Amino acid sequence: MHGRAASPAAGTVLNALSTGFGSAFAIDAHTTATVELDGSGTVTGEVAGDPDADTRLIERCVELALAEYGSDGAPTGGRVRTESEVPMAAGLKSSSAAANATILATLDALDVPVIDDPNAPEESAGVEAAVERVDACRLGVRAARDAGVTVTGAFDDASASMLGGVTVTDNSGDELLAHEDAAWDVLVWTPDERAYTADADVSRCERIAPVADMVRDAALAGDYARAMTVNGFAFCAALGFPAEPIVEALPDAAGASLSGTGPSFTAVGSREVLERVRDDWSRREGHTWLTTTHNEGARTT
Repeated sequence: MHGRAASPAAGTVLNALSTGFGSAFAIDAHTTATVELDGSGTVTGEVAGDPDADTRLIERCVELALAEYGSDGAPTGGRVRTESEVPMAAGLKSSSAAANATILATLDALDVPVIDDPNAPEESAGVEAAVERVDACRLGVRAARDAGVTVTGAFDDASASMLGGVTVTDNSGDELLAHEDAAWDVLVWTPDERAYTADADVSRCERIAPVADMVRDAALAGDYARAMTVNGFAFCAALGFPAEPIVEALPDAAGASLSGTGPSFTAVGSREVLERVRDDWSRREGHTWLTTTHNEGARTT
């Protein structure tokens, strides 16, 4: 039994470490998962190009999907392999993308349908035991918590990756507060260093909760670009990252921010403007690349 799925990376509008409220947007760079199920009773994982990678998250995703959606006589184990265009531990939601892709690939292998809206006649007609896409996302978030790779549960990051577009969430209850398409060009700068979310200083982030509340309100009002810029300055201060990349992007870019807990930065706006910002960011060590937002979200392939 074989399944395959891909899920996009994402950038940050609001980091959820301060208050549990978060917001993120999907970008057009993907992680792909391939799952082969068997009756071994164990799950093994592999990350392409990184034989020493921690595979607990993707293995846990397969285990939970089998436990939740496997029927009597279904496979009890298997193998999962991920390949990614998204650098790991760079603040671009690589873990969320890997979890989403693995959950969908496992459901694909189980021949369990995934639907966007259970109330849509064209989706629900004749479909039994279907899984709503946002619930598949929540299962991946649960796996991330079990694997210890997230502080907040990352439902904001995971929902943007799974659903596409931009989302606003309350991570304390895995509640989706807002979701809409986003049509932005996106510039990404990723330095060579890496930063792991689980290592972030949560207490320092909690000190800027009043600022995070303002960012949340702006995001819920649809002012995502202003929200991400305020978020960027605040979390650079809280997490000890230099804010110069944000300053370099302004005032030309519509918005710019530290992505996640770093070290990547993203800027959004018109391609012409972002090409000028790229000239500045490209002088920095690391990798700078132009992409777009992604509205389709995670899908089987």
